[in-house]
Amino acid sequence: MDNISKFLKEGNTFAVVGVSRDRNKYGRKVYEDLKAAGYRVYPVNPNIEKIEGDRCFSSLKKLPEKPDVVNIVVPPGAAMGVLKECASMGITRVWMQPGSESDDAIGFCREHGMEVLHGMCIMVKRKGR
Repeated sequence: MDNISKFLKEGNTFAVVGVSRDRNKYGRKVYEDLKAAGYRVYPVNPNIEKIEGDRCFSSLKKLPEKPDVVNIVVPPGAAMGVLKECASMGITRVWMQPGSESDDAIGFCREHGMEVLHGMCIMVKRKGR
């Protein structure tokens, strides 16, 4: 099973960090796409309480369960904080949406034993399967 298949395995739970109120922003599009595909998905944004009636969480540590995959849709400067939180929680699969990644962030993932996907959109890869 290749890495993309492991990340998109049926039954995986996702957290989308950087979900937005704005339907046109990628954080929101990723969240809605994964939900529509049947995954359990938790929205994460400290500035939002609810997205379409779903509780939005202020951090990964506030989630009711540890997600199988964290999808990061925040600027590279904010991504490192998310990755540190992932490492502290033992989260091992991280997908950085285009525009979220940096060499430092990718290096951090590898140094901490995380599988990391970057440079490709999760929605495009999911729909192409």
